[in-house]
Amino acid sequence: METHSHFTERTVEYTKLLSDFKQLLKENALKFTIQREVILETLYNSDEHLNPEDLHKLIQKEHPELNTGIATVYRTLSMLEENNMVTSLSFGAQGKKYELGAKDHHDHLICTQCGAISEFVCEEIEARQEKIALDFDFKISDHSMQIYGICKTCQTKNKDS
Repeated sequence: METHSHFTERTVEYTKLLSDFKQLLKENALKFTIQREVILETLYNSDEHLNPEDLHKLIQKEHPELNTGIATVYRTLSMLEENNMVTSLSFGAQGKKYELGAKDHHDHLICTQCGAISEFVCEEIEARQEKIALDFDFKISDHSMQIYGICKTCQTKNKDS
């Protein structure tokens, strides 16, 4: 099985993403603000899967002059998710972690101990899903795969304890 674990390429240029975001705000009768742009820009530039609190802390650290409220972060993420500009991974009581939807398709390995998330692409899995859909006369509109387990770092820590 050929599996690639790598940084997933962005499929949308930031200027296009920003233009779509401005249009989305307009359609929702919301103003375009620098705080909202910084939320989008921070997600675009991040290689991490961020929960709203981590995103808020990162914005406060990088742009303290903006005084961006946590409620603005939550509302903006919610609107972006509803309009398929960001995707989220749910962690039950721990909440959601978000990533920009402007990346090539990929799946996730999620550590249940430390919460680390690794992205991977496996063409064999993609082909198998297409075959299954064809066999069941099913048209795929979207899919996601999350594999839960214990990462190598946590396995090593567990052995050392």
